[in-house]
Amino acid sequence: MKDCVQIVALAVGFLSCVMAFISLHNRAWKMSSDFGNVIITSNIFENLWMSCADDSTGILDCWYFQSLLALPGHVQASRALMIASIVMGTFGLVSTLVGMQCSKIGGENYTLKGRIAALGGVFFILQGLCTMIAVSWYAFNITQEFFDPLYPGTKFEIGEGLYIGWCSATLALFGGSCLLCTCGMQSSEEKQHYFYRAPTRGTPYTTSVTSQPPNQYGRNAYV
Repeated sequence: MKDCVQIVALAVGFLSCVMAFISLHNRAWKMSSDFGNVIITSNIFENLWMSCADDSTGILDCWYFQSLLALPGHVQASRALMIASIVMGTFGLVSTLVGMQCSKIGGENYTLKGRIAALGGVFFILQGLCTMIAVSWYAFNITQEFFDPLYPGTKFEIGEGLYIGWCSATLALFGGSCLLCTCGMQSSEEKQHYFYRAPTRGTPYTTSVTSQPPNQYGRNAYV
């Protein structure tokens, strides 16, 4: 049972890392809203690295952000959190591969391997938290600007990149929780076999037929 849970956690963690990478490079973390616009000439997409625009003819034009310091604070923080998320996910995958009971990597010290697998679960949980904070913070700023009637700039809506990030965070938290739950499980390799041994009772006399118990009375006792 423990091996199956660890295999499922590894698969889920790997999928969460892939989705976090896809979310980081997705161009549509936010897209321009059509709400309140009668004539739509172009659509604008932005993510953490660049901004893109396509017109009615289908021509797509993208340009990267020139200065990191000129970006808003939440964009810089989301960049750092997403990069940290991928790093944590990589550490989680390596730790889980080493600590799995069905893996021969790292020897056959199953107690130590269980602790390493639990460390992989911690890395996956940290990955999920970093991704969740990054995408939720970015989405909060989008909704705050959208519902602000005094905001003068272009209003945006939540893009598909954020939804991919939320899915990645959920999978990472689930995989990490599964690995931590396996700490209390005991696999067949970790079980110790105890052989039954019948209790023995010591007697002060031998069981030989010829032997006789010592006489506690002296020779003169019968006189």
